[in-house]
Amino acid sequence: MSTTDLTLTLLALDFDGVVCNGLVEYFQTAWKAYCLMAKPTELTPPEELAESFYRLRPVVETGWEMPVVLHARLKGIEEERILQHWPELCRSLVAEEGWAVSDLAEAVDGVRDRSIADDLEGWLSLHQFYPGVVERLQQWQSRGMPWVIITTKEGRFVRSLLQQQGVTLAEGQLFGKEVKRPKFEILRDFVEKDPESRIWFVEDRLKTLQSVASQGDLTHLRLYLADWGYNTDAMRQAARESDRVRLLSLSDFARNLADWP
Repeated sequence: MSTTDLTLTLLALDFDGVVCNGLVEYFQTAWKAYCLMAKPTELTPPEELAESFYRLRPVVETGWEMPVVLHARLKGIEEERILQHWPELCRSLVAEEGWAVSDLAEAVDGVRDRSIADDLEGWLSLHQFYPGVVERLQQWQSRGMPWVIITTKEGRFVRSLLQQQGVTLAEGQLFGKEVKRPKFEILRDFVEKDPESRIWFVEDRLKTLQSVASQGDLTHLRLYLADWGYNTDAMRQAARESDRVRLLSLSDFARNLADWP
């Protein structure tokens, strides 16, 4: 680590929407899972559905919600209503259909598992890494700068995607969905191990950052909203007006850490 980078002791990164753009894979997985749950007569998605899903991806907190987003749009629910009222809409739609969250999650994970088993290269190719991000990870890795991934994505998927890019994660460098703990708790563990630690956290979900910011013992963490990720204009504006969250651009990410906002 260079002397200009000594303002932090750990950089924590979300994966989807910060390191990797998985929108194409998300849509394909969501559509197949939706077909398993809803059993529509037409198995080809409407032409405009994918683009609508991409715009609505910021509302999704966990993967099982993705086919429910498609269901909402196919029922004719407007995008703006989904963006404004997703949690209650999601609960209502799931109850209306008699779906179990566990079945939705199993459908999504099952589609992914089969895709990986049948055509790993094809599945990996559906993901794109944001420009310059992999190079930065490789630089940090080679310099011995401590960084970790904290994500709600299955850890095995993250490892496969990063290994394809020549980035191998060490033990304790990845905290995936299987950890089953809120991100603020994982960050707290690092603070408890080293109370003097200076941690920066980059995330594309404003709600997650606000959750971290609300923890009284984590007020010294520096929080960044990745403006290239799965968030909306309103979320980015809220970050600009926040006294705890800083807005980070992809060009900022490419700079020396000392030059970040």
